[in-house]
Amino acid sequence: MRAGQRCLDLLDQCRTISQLKQIQSHLTVTAALYDPYASSKVITFAALNDHSHARLFFRHASLHCRTPFMCNTMIKSYVDMGQHHDALAFYRSAVAESLFLPNNYTFSFLLTACSQLGDGFSGACYHCLALRLGWVPYDFVRNGLIHMYVSCELVEAARRLFDECLHRDVIAWTALINGCFKCGKVDEARQLFDEMPVKNSVSWSAVIHGYAQVGLFAEALEMFKAMQNLEGVRMDHACVVGALTACAFLGALDQGRWIHAYLNRNRVEVDRILGTALIEMYAKCGVLEMAYRVFEETRDRDVYAFTALISGLSNHGRSEEAMGLFERMQYEGVVPNEVTFICVLSACSRMGLTDQGLMIFQTMREVHGVEPGVQHYGCLVDLLGRAGMLEEAKKVVEEMPMQPDSYVLGALLNACRVHGNANLGKEMVESIARKKLDHGGVHVLLSNIYASLNKWDEVVKVRKGMEDKGVQKVPGCSSIEVNGSVFEFVVGDRLFPFIDDVVETLHCINKHLKFVHLDKDEDNNYGEAP
Repeated sequence: MRAGQRCLDLLDQCRTISQLKQIQSHLTVTAALYDPYASSKVITFAALNDHSHARLFFRHASLHCRTPFMCNTMIKSYVDMGQHHDALAFYRSAVAESLFLPNNYTFSFLLTACSQLGDGFSGACYHCLALRLGWVPYDFVRNGLIHMYVSCELVEAARRLFDECLHRDVIAWTALINGCFKCGKVDEARQLFDEMPVKNSVSWSAVIHGYAQVGLFAEALEMFKAMQNLEGVRMDHACVVGALTACAFLGALDQGRWIHAYLNRNRVEVDRILGTALIEMYAKCGVLEMAYRVFEETRDRDVYAFTALISGLSNHGRSEEAMGLFERMQYEGVVPNEVTFICVLSACSRMGLTDQGLMIFQTMREVHGVEPGVQHYGCLVDLLGRAGMLEEAKKVVEEMPMQPDSYVLGALLNACRVHGNANLGKEMVESIARKKLDHGGVHVLLSNIYASLNKWDEVVKVRKGMEDKGVQKVPGCSSIEVNGSVFEFVVGDRLFPFIDDVVETLHCINKHLKFVHLDKDEDNNYGEAP
């Protein structure tokens, strides 16, 4: 017994699976392994370090050693490994063999598996079982149920469960807010947030990230600024990423610079996710040198970091550098994804690298195992169209394995405009109309084609047709950032009632013409939040 006890003490100092197997052998020889406590300690370590050994150990363990703790440990290990189907299958098998009855910890793991699988039916079944066994009042079971329903897009069920709760913690509030944003119920999500009695950084992040997710970037930035004025609430990764995403889409460079300075000032490690968000923000704001710097400083760069910089270079006319970065990406062993190929094909199109673009399109499936989607075909049509190969582009559209969307047909229509092919342009507009992808920009493109050929009668017909159909061109929208605030305006906005604001804005623009470079060697003095 003393030898067995010494082996159990050694388990607390065990560091490798090899050491575990030696200790397990001693426990077997001394018969101490038949003690449920000893078996539980062994399987706990094995589940964390070698899942296959844990499965083997459980299979051969004696029946009286297969305690609920061991069963829960196995279910949790399956969930942690991402093997959610196996987790549910193991639970069903254990219950069928009458090994244990689920407890509150069991439901926590099962509901996590259902959430990851989006299996609302199984989750509802476990909800019924938890009600029968009396585990629903436990906070983490109830919160797990709310999160499960939200993940399965069953927000109404989550809301009913939430409304029945007598004691709602911040986790329950935040889970429901996330669910409302996920289903597009933005007003309901904001109302829930405003009603929250206690808010922490996670709940603030949920709202900021939620607004960014649904494309309400100005609102996301407003919430981020409001959060900065609160004491005791620190920005976490999710909050920063959401704010940087909003800055990228709004072109709010000053605010983005301040966030970067905040990270440096507080010595926050810029991991792959933060690094990619910073690269995307600087790239979309046109500060490509800073995007490059952040890219080089980011450790363990993945496909998302490469793709963000390739996209920025391509969009700002530096296609040669984008192609060079794509080659470097492959040299470093980073596998490109679907978005990477969209960016690279766009760069080829802008540079007129027709042959290289065609070769890259062919290697997508053959070399990289990426199945081309409708956007890739759109890039291919644009590539051929810019090169004047209209018949080849039309053939691509006709032979696509999926229905062409407005982007694909619009790319061909734009090529018709550039090369003055009115007949094919008219054919494309009619095709777009038949597919109910009609919008004002399409008709304006056709009108411009006729205008470039001096066919003014046809221009009048197109414009008259727009009036008859009630089709209007969406006005252009522009934005400008001043003192950390983003102002948006469209064609036709009347500015004269706000002349004082305009004058003040012009003064502020004059003051902020010079960029403040983020240099780590300058004592990290980056100023206050804009």
